[in-house]
Amino acid sequence: MKSVLLIGLGRFGRHIAMKLNEMRHQVMAVDKSEERVNAVLPFVMNAQIGDATNEEFLESLGVNNFDVCIVAIGDDFQSSLETTSLLKELGAKTVVSRAARDVHAKFLLRNGADEIVYPEKQLADWTAIRYTADHILDYIELDNDHSIFEIAVPEKWIGKTVIEADVRKKHGINIMAIKRDGKMNLNFAPETSFIPGDTILVLGDTKNIQKCFHIYTPKEDGKYERIIVSVRSSCQYCVRLHYNEKA
Repeated sequence: MKSVLLIGLGRFGRHIAMKLNEMRHQVMAVDKSEERVNAVLPFVMNAQIGDATNEEFLESLGVNNFDVCIVAIGDDFQSSLETTSLLKELGAKTVVSRAARDVHAKFLLRNGADEIVYPEKQLADWTAIRYTADHILDYIELDNDHSIFEIAVPEKWIGKTVIEADVRKKHGINIMAIKRDGKMNLNFAPETSFIPGDTILVLGDTKNIQKCFHIYTPKEDGKYERIIVSVRSSCQYCVRLHYNEKA
């Protein structure tokens, strides 16, 4: 269990409070709006109405006693920036701040944020990749270079075993689990054969995964060109993805 200072209780902040409560963490919530504070009271240990850009108020919270401070202010970048900077000056251990634009992320990182959460961009990237490629069912970005993908087993793998697919040697990626009939199997044997309907969880370098499963985008001449799509890249490169089994 961790202690969390959550500043900013709009929709994003409220959902964070609800999830942290579900995970049984201790949360102190702060917002200038009494209405917003009252809305999260069922999900937090304590809550205060106040201006987080006020140094005296912020210091009174004892920010250095929290394991993590989350700045979830989304509609006032100036307040978000000031709050982030003050938290670091007051000795906050870890500051996670919400960004609404690329330039916001850069300024927040330069002014005290240890980590940046960019929900609109991150969800946009996820949506673009997830819903424009039939074989990609889900993915989780681990960092700039590594991801976990849930992918439908390619047709050419059907009947082959995990050893025969040999993706670790060929592409440097790992099969973490096989999902069959809605059940996830993490303890599969190397001799396990793939059958129609199987999906797999693969972990590895994002570029290697894309190369292994042939993610393509159409060129202007109608031909297909392989692209390397980072899950943090601009969504203009993620608009249409195609699976080309013959490539």
